[in-house]
Amino acid sequence: MENLFETDVEFFYQTENAQLLLGDTFELLQKLRPESVDVIFADPPYFLSNNGITCRSGKMVSVNKAAWDMVDDKEHMLANKHQFNRRWINLCKKVLKPNGTIWISGTFHNIFSIGMALEEEGFRIINNITWQKTNPPPNLACRCFTHSTETIIWACKDDKKTKYFFNYALMKEINGGKQMKDVWTGSLTKPSEKKFGKHPTQKPEYLLERILRASTQAGYIVLDPFCGSGTTGVEALRNGCNFIGIDNVEAYLELTQKRLDKELESLFLY
Repeated sequence: MENLFETDVEFFYQTENAQLLLGDTFELLQKLRPESVDVIFADPPYFLSNNGITCRSGKMVSVNKAAWDMVDDKEHMLANKHQFNRRWINLCKKVLKPNGTIWISGTFHNIFSIGMALEEEGFRIINNITWQKTNPPPNLACRCFTHSTETIIWACKDDKKTKYFFNYALMKEINGGKQMKDVWTGSLTKPSEKKFGKHPTQKPEYLLERILRASTQAGYIVLDPFCGSGTTGVEALRNGCNFIGIDNVEAYLELTQKRLDKELESLFLY
């Protein structure tokens, strides 16, 4: 895989089809060659670590994930969250090819800011996907409806010349010959997908499989600026794409490396 970084960077992990980088995504995105990436999937911090509680595996646990999911300045929390989203989306736009697309996953904690930031930074929203979870954790407070959905925004550059790729025929085929709708239903991540380690916001493989099958072709460059557990990378390799993943937590990149090695081994064997 070609090195698309304009200045020297140290790769945490590198193969013919994948590159992982440890560090600040803002700094590393600025070193990436302009208009070099075909598709971006991002699952940015939701900023919902507020010392509350939730239910996981039948146990009451804290919702706090880590420092990266918290806002230090509570007084200016909304402005800081929105500025954070505008900054990384702006950098993603610079590295995205003219006909490229970006997918961003989030909950009500951050997705409205993200939608606004996309339009402010010159993107056009293509679809607003609702991911409906069949087995969400119960609502312990019993003072609102159970949170069972997440939103995934699909967008392209707001330019009349933009001709993004959408595999309409394949999506229709796997949907039984009918046009695929923007509500996708499925379970949370299976335990078998966490055998190399866990990440608090790990997405299920079937979700990234559909996203990448809908919007990529073999040889595409797929970027995940908040790599996490590496599900994007696993599905990118399965779909014949090249992958660049960035994260600022070494343990998560180690988890991603194990998953990518396993996937490359499987692809080589079969």
